[in-house]
Amino acid sequence: MSDLDFSPPDAPPGGQLTLNKPLKSWLQLTASCNMKCKQCYGDCSAEPPADEMNADEFKRLADEMAESGVIELLVEGGEPLQRADYLDLLGYFSKKMLVRLRTNATLLDAEAARELVGAGVASVVVDFMGATSATHDWHLGVEGAFQRSLSGLRAAREAGMEIVATLIMTRKNAGELQEFLNLMAAEGVGRVGILRLYPLGRAKKYWTEMALSLPEQMAALERLDVPESIYLMRSWHPRDANCCWQASGVDSTGRSVGCSYLRDFTNFGNVREVSFLSTWQHPHYRQLRARDVEPHCEECASTQGSRGGCRSTAYAFTGDWNAPDPFCTTTNRGVNVEILPTRLLPSEK
Repeated sequence: MSDLDFSPPDAPPGGQLTLNKPLKSWLQLTASCNMKCKQCYGDCSAEPPADEMNADEFKRLADEMAESGVIELLVEGGEPLQRADYLDLLGYFSKKMLVRLRTNATLLDAEAARELVGAGVASVVVDFMGATSATHDWHLGVEGAFQRSLSGLRAAREAGMEIVATLIMTRKNAGELQEFLNLMAAEGVGRVGILRLYPLGRAKKYWTEMALSLPEQMAALERLDVPESIYLMRSWHPRDANCCWQASGVDSTGRSVGCSYLRDFTNFGNVREVSFLSTWQHPHYRQLRARDVEPHCEECASTQGSRGGCRSTAYAFTGDWNAPDPFCTTTNRGVNVEILPTRLLPSEK
């Protein structure tokens, strides 16, 4: 959840805050999507999986989350607006927690935006993959997606919703980062996240086309001239956080996986069979939340209140849950993040 967390670190100076219960969570409302994104971490398709949770199961889970201490819920997909009962579910969630919605915004028009406000959705996170139609549409695999996403963002803004805009940096869009920031400033968006590309889902299939080396990523970030009206979030050195300590989340079939970026690597239990809070207490996840990573980057630790950086990319590229994150320039230790380890390569079908 770090990529979408714009709050300052919660840990006290010189220490690490420990949570006994989760305060924030994410929930995959559906694994169906109207786009065909090359970077899709959930490897979503037009139809939901047969074992996707029904409305009653989602509502019971929301009850459990709230009772467990969760106060903020990020709802994502797939594309959440593709699910027929999304308004009913979002309205139910918002009575119990602060709800934020992550969307590609292609299904968001003026009426839908007003309905989201009426359902109590606090803010919307709109995903972009470029500052131009050609680049964005290449990533999403659907012609016209960029204009539809931009129209959806405008509908949300006109409805008075708080907006966060995100872009996952790839080889195809790294040259448009400044243009994207300028565009979002012109659209009145105050918060923007430039996110790293994770080796998850469908992104692994297109990794060689999309991935940049770490020096290339850092150079692209260093070239940015951030407009004064924008607060920019980025999760590279010196702000590479180990966010497992505060993350929890469940996919659309009930798997509790912790941080959404762990979805390919962990399974702490299915909330259809065990309680949500018991999955938070799973021994493996307790170990990940401990943040006992050595060596670690002292500068990142001082800014983020956590040690070791992202556990997903650390494990993905090294096979070691206790390794430091190779996306931090201080602890990279020669790992080439432009090349996937053989064990992560998608099998031929």
